[in-house]
Amino acid sequence: MACAQESNAAKAHALVDAAIKMTDSEKAVKLLWQATDIDPSLEEPYVYLGMYYNSKQDFEDLAKVYQKLVKYQPTSVSAWLNIGEAYMSFTPPKTKEALPYYRKAYELDSHSSMAALRMGEIMAQEGDREQAIRYLHQAAGDHANPTYAAEARKILTQMGAS
Repeated sequence: MACAQESNAAKAHALVDAAIKMTDSEKAVKLLWQATDIDPSLEEPYVYLGMYYNSKQDFEDLAKVYQKLVKYQPTSVSAWLNIGEAYMSFTPPKTKEALPYYRKAYELDSHSSMAALRMGEIMAQEGDREQAIRYLHQAAGDHANPTYAAEARKILTQMGAS
């Protein structure tokens, strides 16, 4: 079994390598999806697919990329966050769809400033002021992620809760 997994990993890596060298993006995308079928737990093809769909502003397919990844890597905090971010990229943002993914990321990593920030932001929009403030204060206090901290402080100020 280990040999088959190693073989699949090698095949998937070869497809990813071939895809990133291509100039025909549609063929490259097909190869990347094939790589996710051959070795579904290999994160690399999902990252490239994510970059492709994000560059095309195809947020529906972007969400699908990371939804497939979390099936095989259910503890990948970044994959859960990326699904949430895909839904937040719609115009208008699909906050109700995004929130469960941020919750899952936060459940996996309760120190995730990004998850706390986004949950606080969504809860503020939904009128759950108490929970919003709780999560936003957590994000605002993260000195390791000044961008998230600043954004959280800005929302707290707008809420009159700084």
